[in-house]
Amino acid sequence: MMLYKLVVLGDGGVGKTALTIQVSKAEQRISTFSQPVPKPLCGDGEGFLLVYSISSRSTFERVERFHDQITRVKDTEPVPLMLVGNKCDKITEREVSREEGMNMARRLKCEFIESSAKTCVNVERAFYGVVKMIRQNREGGKDSRRNKKKAKCAIL
Repeated sequence: MMLYKLVVLGDGGVGKTALTIQVSKAEQRISTFSQPVPKPLCGDGEGFLLVYSISSRSTFERVERFHDQITRVKDTEPVPLMLVGNKCDKITEREVSREEGMNMARRLKCEFIESSAKTCVNVERAFYGVVKMIRQNREGGKDSRRNKKKAKCAIL
């Protein structure tokens, strides 16, 4: 069985756990991080979701710190990474525009998506987008012999 190790990072209250619950079974172990991530965990992760809340500018402004943690630990280019602007259902409370999110993703050289764990908008698309990036990296020659096995996703 093929395993994909995803790490979900972001400030507290941005919806990391809510996003994760939407794509995981209740019996799976779920860990999300709003504090500095332990290096072994970040190093073991194959793909990353950097999450901020579109209704909190401060969470958006701290995204680069989490990105820096990843780039210090990971030595591969490109790192499978998705910038996720969560809580897009809070339209009237928006503090971060979609354009700002897209510009940040360009600076970080990663993919971007807005989501809502509450209304299930783009949740699977965010996680599966990172899995797709991991698969593309593996098919680049590193791990092609394992691609014929069944897939499983572990969210760290």
